[in-house]
Amino acid sequence: MPRLIRLAAAAALACASPALADPHPDASRVLSLGGAVTEIVHALGQQDRLVGRDTTSSFPPEVLALPDVGYVRALSSEGVLSVQPDLILSEEGAGPPETIALLQEAGIPFETIPEGHDAEGLARKVEAVAEALGVPDAAGPVIEEIRADLARVEQANAGGGQKKRVLFILSLQGGRVMAGGEGSGADAIIRLAGAENAVSGFQGYKPMTDEAVTAAAPDVILMMQRGDAQADSDHNASLAELAAMPALAVTPAVRDGAVVTMDGLLLLGFGPRTGAAALELHDAIYGAGS
Repeated sequence: MPRLIRLAAAAALACASPALADPHPDASRVLSLGGAVTEIVHALGQQDRLVGRDTTSSFPPEVLALPDVGYVRALSSEGVLSVQPDLILSEEGAGPPETIALLQEAGIPFETIPEGHDAEGLARKVEAVAEALGVPDAAGPVIEEIRADLARVEQANAGGGQKKRVLFILSLQGGRVMAGGEGSGADAIIRLAGAENAVSGFQGYKPMTDEAVTAAAPDVILMMQRGDAQADSDHNASLAELAAMPALAVTPAVRDGAVVTMDGLLLLGFGPRTGAAALELHDAIYGAGS
């Protein structure tokens, strides 16, 4: 069955229109907005064209030497224009809308790269970046590597057995659990890793009541770290801190000390490392070698 699913996905991708973005082969000053987009530019071998990045773009490490124009969803036109881009590649959701409108009015080519959490969506994302940069032929090897990584995850998931229930906690601000529900990136990576999202009934990321957290009864709690002290204080917590919260203290995850923390961009970026991220998460949930 998994092979049939892969073949169906490949067939659907082959039938899709390849023109996912307008080509800009002569663009030499490219600004990348979104960690996954920046990673894809590097994977395509086009990193020498980058002149700037957003705050979420932190991999590979060499991108940190590029000017940071701000958070992708809270951009200023001044910050973006300061790097004098002749092409902007952006993940979906960049903003605020008035800033994006000003940039487009300035005549700077602005290409929005489609979001995607599964094999087909990731392939479309890579193809869109390659198309925009005018190097469509470079997409193939990157997509094949992603598919090979996802195949390894699929093999790791083939062991069967009871799926563990994972609660992704985006933040604990104010003592309330902000969790990843259906349709979120957290939901997608949990499922890719062969586990089950412990929460359902809502879309995206929303706060949960204490009663709902306890009722979710997760086997594993998943959190992320971003490398920034302030951001990590909002998005990450120690086992002792989780155990101090009554709603979480009674869950199997906290009782068993089953708390997994991963790099935020690796976990939720959905770029070329997605398969590696899912495999790392699988091993953390079920134990390496299972």
